[in-house]
Amino acid sequence: MSIAKSGVKLVESSDIVEKARNVLLHEADEIRQLAGRLGAAFEAAVHMIVDCRGRVVVTGVGKSGHIGGKIAATFASTGTPAFFMHAAEASHGDLGMITADDVVIALSNSGESDEIINILPAIRRLGAPILSITGSTDSTLSRESQVHLSAAVSHEACPLGLAPTASTTAALALGDALALCVLELREFTAEDFAHSHPGGSLGRRLLVRVKDVMRTGDAIPSVKENATVQQAIQEISSKGMGFTAIVDAEQHPVGVFTDGDIRRLFVQGLTDHQAPVTSVMSHQPKLLGTQQMAVEAVSLMEQHRINGFLAVNEQQQLAGAFNMHDLLKAKVV
Repeated sequence: MSIAKSGVKLVESSDIVEKARNVLLHEADEIRQLAGRLGAAFEAAVHMIVDCRGRVVVTGVGKSGHIGGKIAATFASTGTPAFFMHAAEASHGDLGMITADDVVIALSNSGESDEIINILPAIRRLGAPILSITGSTDSTLSRESQVHLSAAVSHEACPLGLAPTASTTAALALGDALALCVLELREFTAEDFAHSHPGGSLGRRLLVRVKDVMRTGDAIPSVKENATVQQAIQEISSKGMGFTAIVDAEQHPVGVFTDGDIRRLFVQGLTDHQAPVTSVMSHQPKLLGTQQMAVEAVSLMEQHRINGFLAVNEQQQLAGAFNMHDLLKAKVV
């Protein structure tokens, strides 16, 4: 199949896919080459960031600036306070965001970007160490940095050799490597990550606890031990959760009575509504502590084929109840 438009070269679809594959393979090969060159300078860069008492300030212009923004975002989301400062804006007041406790990561493929070179004296006066990432090991920026990392590539993926492609990919990958090595040294956990992403699915799964989703007070379906089957059915109907807890005088759950139990009673021909609910309830109800993660309930519901849970406090007293609808509403599942 050929594609042709006015002013557009006629190219076979198979050729397009092959060209795209060559771009991806070339950029992947450049990253492999970069990985083989890592050494003492990279270790020094990681320790510089780990020892930083302030924030990581990433700066750059053009395509390097776009890459720098992503690197700063990766650091921030993995436990290292960071932000991006556009090098062109730095000399117009944004340098005031930098302190001596910060580390500055400067990106420039050539290492000669005027906007960055012009602010180096000011950064040195502020006392912030500079970590540079460039494509040239012999450049003004690399020489003026305390630590320099090379993101050099043999050539760009662009057929014209002009558009930053392989070089920006290499710089981005190097930034990821820095951030993730720092993450491990700081023993950053998945729960720590969730605290930085409370609006995401991972945040909800790792931060939402049973106490955050459970129904409390009068909304809890509950009857005393001396209640009848009829009273328990009325409680299930009025609370709309499909079950009710049966509690003793100290509010400890001793059983649970569910819609399923009601159906089984009718199938068995047991229709004495005045019988004590303790004679037909399910003993040893499934309980979760109010401080447990709500996501734990999901796997337990699947494992035990149940639709709801009773929640208890530290004294093992009934404190709440929730079902799958509550977990869905909280977007835990």
